[in-house]
Amino acid sequence: MAQFDPDTATAAYLATLSPQQHATAIAYTHGDHWLLLWGWLVTIAAAWLIVRFGLLTALRDRVRRPNLAVLACVIAYIALDWLIELPWSIYASWGRERSYGLSSQPFTGWFGENIMSLLISMVMFSLLLLAIYALMRRAPRRWWIWSGAVSAVAIIVLVVLSPVLIEPLFNSYTPAPAGKVRDTVVALAKDAGVPSDKILIYNGSKQSNRYTANVSGLFGSARIAMSDTMFQQGADLAEVRGVVGHEMGHYKRGHIFWSAMILSLLAVLAFWAADRLFPAACAWLGATGIRGIADPAGLPVLMAIVATLGLIGTPLTNTLTRLQEADADRFSLEHAHEPDGLAKALVKTVAYRASSPSRLEEIIFYDHPSVERRIHRAMVWKADHAALVGK
Repeated sequence: MAQFDPDTATAAYLATLSPQQHATAIAYTHGDHWLLLWGWLVTIAAAWLIVRFGLLTALRDRVRRPNLAVLACVIAYIALDWLIELPWSIYASWGRERSYGLSSQPFTGWFGENIMSLLISMVMFSLLLLAIYALMRRAPRRWWIWSGAVSAVAIIVLVVLSPVLIEPLFNSYTPAPAGKVRDTVVALAKDAGVPSDKILIYNGSKQSNRYTANVSGLFGSARIAMSDTMFQQGADLAEVRGVVGHEMGHYKRGHIFWSAMILSLLAVLAFWAADRLFPAACAWLGATGIRGIADPAGLPVLMAIVATLGLIGTPLTNTLTRLQEADADRFSLEHAHEPDGLAKALVKTVAYRASSPSRLEEIIFYDHPSVERRIHRAMVWKADHAALVGK
């Protein structure tokens, strides 16, 4: 009997897609890389337009109370930024997805959800920035430290509440129906020491045709959700075990909690840098009439700085996420014992994530390990644990 070769097995899985499918995935993925730059430029252009026309300074001068001025400027900025960036958003988030066959959502559906996201953003950012600007006024030399703590609380609250209050606004979530899939998932959850009462299926096909699943929430709100697109694309029980095992890994390893804490630390660094860079950014954007970083009329400048730091920090945040994704893969293999199920599922994600980038491209742009690398790791595990496969 021929010895199992992980390299050959990996190549065989990737060969199940045609050269044209791989070429389309590469084109889409490289386009995504450019979207990062173009999206940043659009954000900077929007900030420039808002400050150059003095829209927020005029609003600030009309509202005398500091907290009301912050709320007015935040709401006005979010609305203006949304309006200026709307043509770009239509292309990047709707038109492009449809052109690659990754979404069949009608424009009216997309636009309605976009408006809903806008309103949610207004509420969330108004509360967050109200607290941050208060700290700027009361602790002008150390506001960025305390703002990091505020951001940590905000991120954790958002993660806890999102599955309960926000996600149901966009999709319907139902428990996996009785049958083999539910029995398989419940058994896997018990074996892995994960609660089995919050493993759901949602109508992800409403927005996207991507083969996907996710874990969200913290503490009592945590849940694992599989998109109905998995089953529309023929997911078998081995795939379900592999994919759900991966999501259970995120839950069991506490990745959401650690992500929240890491993002909070990065927020401290970003606020510190913004505090130092604000005067230069005002000059670069041609902002006049702004009385310092604590002036809410300077919010477009602050957001331009944050967007720039976010772009520069992309390799770092992507690397942190990639490490968690690799850890979740390991958890799946160790508990679900489905290397082939995981590999079959991964092949179906190539449509929106090219399978074999260079190592440098992966480090800079990929928030998941490459599909080729993930499948190869699964095949190496299969070779090393042949007796466990399928058990």
